Amino acid sequence: MTTRVGFIGLGNIGKPMALRLAASDEIELTVYDVAPDPVAELERAGARAATSVATLASQAEVICVMVRDDDQVRDVLGEALGVAGDGHTVVIHSTVAPDTPAALADTAARHGVQVVDAPVSGGAMGAADGTLAIMVGGSDEAFAAARPALDAMGSLVTHAGPIGSGTKFKLARNLMHFVAFTAATEAQRLAEAAGLDLVELGKVVRHTDAITGGPGAIMHRATTAPIAKDDFWYGVFEHVTALGEKDLTFAIALADELDVDVPMASEALARLGKGLGL
Repeated sequence: MTTRVGFIGLGNIGKPMALRLAASDEIELTVYDVAPDPVAELERAGARAATSVATLASQAEVICVMVRDDDQVRDVLGEALGVAGDGHTVVIHSTVAPDTPAALADTAARHGVQVVDAPVSGGAMGAADGTLAIMVGGSDEAFAAARPALDAMGSLVTHAGPIGSGTKFKLARNLMHFVAFTAATEAQRLAEAAGLDLVELGKVVRHTDAITGGPGAIMHRATTAPIAKDDFWYGVFEHVTALGEKDLTFAIALADELDVDVPMASEALARLGKGLGL
């Protein structure tokens, strides 16, 4: 059996996501975007082009939405609900405010339409090769309806919980992402002041993170509660903390010597052990 999927929003990530759907033998794809060029590319890949959101909604069981922001998501859903009804599932891939998915699901339910929020992580590269992580919030029934489309676009699909959970999952993930970026800029300033090659530093970071898992290497516990001393993780994180505090102390001393401001390093030194649960 094939699933009739509509995809709205063919931007930098939406277009490669839609191309993955077009390549699937189990998906019958219709697309819509206000820009003609990506629509034409999807047509060449085997998708059908819709002339409006409403037309697309009338031809699809699962409607994937990857537009810019909350307002555009609301506009798209409003147009789709004019023709959608029982048997339709709307999948919101856009990253929106935490309370937006539940509000949209309430509106859609009055029309007999299911909604899941399913933001993605992995960027345009992950979208192109079908290795996105997709974090889904919604009922079991809605998740099951969306699953064929999700599996065609991602290699890790996780049902995070009820509606809104996918968005909260994505926000937690991206908090770490952008805090880590900020920490990277701090490390770059220190390395630059020390006369080091920043491009080579970047190579080392990417190389070792690919081996160790980067910040995700510590994320194996199911709780952030303090760790009992007889717990396996106590010894592991005690060792991590000892190494971290030593290296952070040295890095901060070097920064002081070179007159480089490293506030995130100072915060990490103060918070590392407690944050790990010690």
